Amino acid sequence: MILSMTGYGKATAQYGNKKICAEIKSLNSKTMDISTRISSLYREKEIEIRSLIAQMLERGKVDFNLWIEEDAATAATPINGELLKAYNEQLQAISEQYHLPLSPITLMPTLLRLPDVLTKNEAKELSEEEWETVKGVVNEAIAKLIDFRKQEGAALEKKFNEKINNIEALLRSIEPFEKERVENIRKRILDSLEKNLGVDYDKNRFEQELIFYIEKLDINEEKQRLTNHLNYFRETMREGHGQGKKLGFIAQEMGREINTTGSKSNHAEMQNIVVKMKDELEQIKEQVLNVM
Repeated sequence: MILSMTGYGKATAQYGNKKICAEIKSLNSKTMDISTRISSLYREKEIEIRSLIAQMLERGKVDFNLWIEEDAATAATPINGELLKAYNEQLQAISEQYHLPLSPITLMPTLLRLPDVLTKNEAKELSEEEWETVKGVVNEAIAKLIDFRKQEGAALEKKFNEKINNIEALLRSIEPFEKERVENIRKRILDSLEKNLGVDYDKNRFEQELIFYIEKLDINEEKQRLTNHLNYFRETMREGHGQGKKLGFIAQEMGREINTTGSKSNHAEMQNIVVKMKDELEQIKEQVLNVM
């Protein structure tokens, strides 16, 4: 089964009073391109996280987020009450000494802006136990993304088979017009010789030249090569993931044979069929960019 490069995964886990969250999404890219936003507590593990993502996802443009959701009571910045009280007493004393009025409205905001009244949480160290929890969340998010890729890959494979079958059917529909085309070419040349030029000609030589001309317009080789490419495309899809670039190359070769068939067709209905084949192939080319 082929895999899509498009995917999404999210996972969470509870550790103590905080919720650890990981979210990852990917789009198509020729290489592995990872962008991360990681909580400061886990930033020391960024290289390890990147390595894990690259190993499991192989290719794609990946956006990864890892953050912490804490209870409001725990996340709130503590207020140093003793220091606040001391600052307040100093301000009251200065106000009385120098006869400076203190506004009750602005007093509290002023006190809260004074140094060290709002005390930051002390820097925390990442324990091995917590890191194992984080790693489990990261792995789960990546696993969900891979499941998403599998689902998208199955949908792509179904779409590709449909388009390949359509091209195959269109290729078969050309056959009835090939003999008709030969007769039309023969008639057109004869009409030109007899009506427009009005000259006698060697009928044997004419037949030889006509055969030579028609051989140049023969599309049997192109049809055979296109059929081979269609079958090879199907076989490559069955080989599993990691075949995206190869499928792209096969699609290019299919395009060459269809274009050559169109240039040799020399028949309105055959050219219409070629246009339809090009349309089916274009849809394959658009989607094959998203295959791993």
